[in-house]
Amino acid sequence: GDYIWIEPVSRREFDVAIGARVVSAEGRRIQVQDDDSQEQWLTPERRIKAMHPTSVQGVEDMISLGDLHEAGILRNLLIRYNENLIYTYTGSILVAVNPYQILPIYTVDQIKLYRGKKIGELPPHIFAIGDSCYNNMRRFKQNQCIVISGESGAGKTESTKLILQYLAAISGKHSWIEQQILEANPILEAFGNAKTIRNDNSSRFGKYIDIHFTKEGVIEGACIEQYLLEKSRIVSQGADERNYHVFYCMLAGMTREERQKLELTDASQYKYLTGGGSITCEGRDDAREFADIRSAMKVLMFSDSEVWEILKILAAILHMGNVKFKGKVIDNLDASEIPDTTFLVRVARFLGVDVRAVKEAFTTRTIFAQGETVVSHLSHSQATDVSHLSHSQATDVRDAFVKGIYGRLFIWIVRKVNAAIFKPKATHRTSIGVLDIFGFENFKTNSFEQFCINYANENLQQFFVQHIFKLEQEEYNSENINWQHIEFVDNQDTLDLIAIKQLNIMALIDEESKFPKGTDQTMLQKLHKQQSHHKQYLKPKSDLNASFGINHFAGVVFYDTRGFLEKNRDTFSADLLQLIHNTSNKFLQHLFVEDIGMGSETRKRAPTLSAQFKKSLDMLMKTLLSCQPFFIRCIKPNEFKKPMLFDRELCCRQLRYSGMMETIRIRRAGYPIRHTFREFVERYRFLINGCPPAHKVDCHAATSKICHQVLGRADYQMGHTKVFLKDAHDLFLEQERDRVLTKKITILQRCVRGWYYRRRVGTPLSEQL
Repeated sequence: GDYIWIEPVSRREFDVAIGARVVSAEGRRIQVQDDDSQEQWLTPERRIKAMHPTSVQGVEDMISLGDLHEAGILRNLLIRYNENLIYTYTGSILVAVNPYQILPIYTVDQIKLYRGKKIGELPPHIFAIGDSCYNNMRRFKQNQCIVISGESGAGKTESTKLILQYLAAISGKHSWIEQQILEANPILEAFGNAKTIRNDNSSRFGKYIDIHFTKEGVIEGACIEQYLLEKSRIVSQGADERNYHVFYCMLAGMTREERQKLELTDASQYKYLTGGGSITCEGRDDAREFADIRSAMKVLMFSDSEVWEILKILAAILHMGNVKFKGKVIDNLDASEIPDTTFLVRVARFLGVDVRAVKEAFTTRTIFAQGETVVSHLSHSQATDVSHLSHSQATDVRDAFVKGIYGRLFIWIVRKVNAAIFKPKATHRTSIGVLDIFGFENFKTNSFEQFCINYANENLQQFFVQHIFKLEQEEYNSENINWQHIEFVDNQDTLDLIAIKQLNIMALIDEESKFPKGTDQTMLQKLHKQQSHHKQYLKPKSDLNASFGINHFAGVVFYDTRGFLEKNRDTFSADLLQLIHNTSNKFLQHLFVEDIGMGSETRKRAPTLSAQFKKSLDMLMKTLLSCQPFFIRCIKPNEFKKPMLFDRELCCRQLRYSGMMETIRIRRAGYPIRHTFREFVERYRFLINGCPPAHKVDCHAATSKICHQVLGRADYQMGHTKVFLKDAHDLFLEQERDRVLTKKITILQRCVRGWYYRRRVGTPLSEQL
């Protein structure tokens, strides 16, 4: 009946101890059933450890776990997940495991239930985080923030929606502005979310929604910041993935007349929509969602003409993807042509430009050198090598045009939404910010996007660690424990390497991006030369390997540098900008107003994508540091989007990547093992003579006596309600308990056997029969 931890035999990175219940014993072997329902026999050589009582049944707040280690956290989440209890606290941090099913826990009654309650008064819930945040803001007149993180498919988007719905419900007015803030979501999801292999509604950008309240606690407005939209998705998708939802919704939901005007058919006919081989998404009704998008746009003051202009832009993008190039030779040089101009004519009409001008912009490049203009041809070569890859300069230019248009359209949409929901700052305004941002990423191939995403996560990790350390200090203070000598290691070294110290990685990438002859290879050479001595930087053994590695807080990630500079430059050719400059489409021109206003020299000095991202991130961190933070860590229990399936290895990886293990590391630096006096007496009273059960004794005095007699002068501390111990003390106490109980059981067995045989000898035969 005892519960134990079984240490793993394998040395795989995400293998941790598993919980098990002792079923029976046979000599020195014990039979157990583990948390995966597997039965096994263990011999004395197998490393096991007694399980703390708090880990047997599970707890609502993991700070109270006696076994506060990876295995303890993992088992606690598993026990609760199996009972459909998807929320668990670690102090004021909420861990949310995606149930992949609809649970009846977000009703109006639930909202009423959690209103005005402190964290811990009721079972863990996302509404409790929303309520604490709101009440803290009102009580202390201080801005609050909720940081929601996790990998794709973990439930960040849904968690963000639930927080916004809760805040709208409890602020009391049910006004038009609240409705507008909620309606921003379907628009942003349509243009910024897509089906991926991990998630049917994956946010491909980060967002910070700052909700503003009056001094009476009523919502008066909001402002949305967006970060790093994944533009590559517009022109290519991975297997079984889709482009952004809006394209499929538009084709499914437009009227026949609208489709005819835009010369559109169904999604299967467009190269940009079929790259992943998937045009449908289970559980999504694209036509119905298009009606919701249009309805939301009305609520957010998009005019009918603006909606039509957006549809024209989207149609032009689809037609552009179907423009086909063919290689040819002009003056012994590779060039390209567009044999069928059907789609090109449509692109020209919807973008308001001359068809010949589009053709030239896609097939030639104008270079200005020493006061002269030189026109060169763009090549288009089919697959000729063993890798079956084709390289087409013409296709690259066309795709860059599409990404530039869509990226600027997305920025315009966010600004349009903000124009409707943002109100100029009032004197006594406070706010709650909700950050829904991409989690740490480490794929088979990691590129520039992962580099930026992981840099953002390094910053958030440091913010998280500082907050956890502060919480730990508060517990020590409340228990009157001396914590002055406790230290923890943060990730400042990695941040310095990426973006802070002189000649950091970002600075070197930017520097190379500004050299016209700079290539990914020359950039990598400079990185190796400058950083190879840094302990957090990893250089591959082979010089043929076009990557570099960084030792992040969640592990080592290698970044493939191919395409780094192109993505970082994020520039438009002068030919494409000239095309925009000459357009009769005023809406399209407005999207590029900042680019057109720049001269060619100013454009060369324009900030790179990494510089823009770093500036946005610095502003975000400054905002977060001025707020009282709450954290929601979303966990994806399995890769199959199925309910009641818990993949231990996957969840362990996410816990590590989320930075939750920092809670453990910081605890380990001080006194990680904590028992209430009652728990301690109940478990260890056998170690001294004459100690009665916990309900019959002063538990504080009894705990002090046990520690004094068993641990002697060891470094433990007595708080107001708990005893604080080191790991070694816990191990020693368990070993002593095992030794003492074994000794007493042996005495009991000896007495019982003696009684049994004496009775048997002294009993008449007739009675024995």
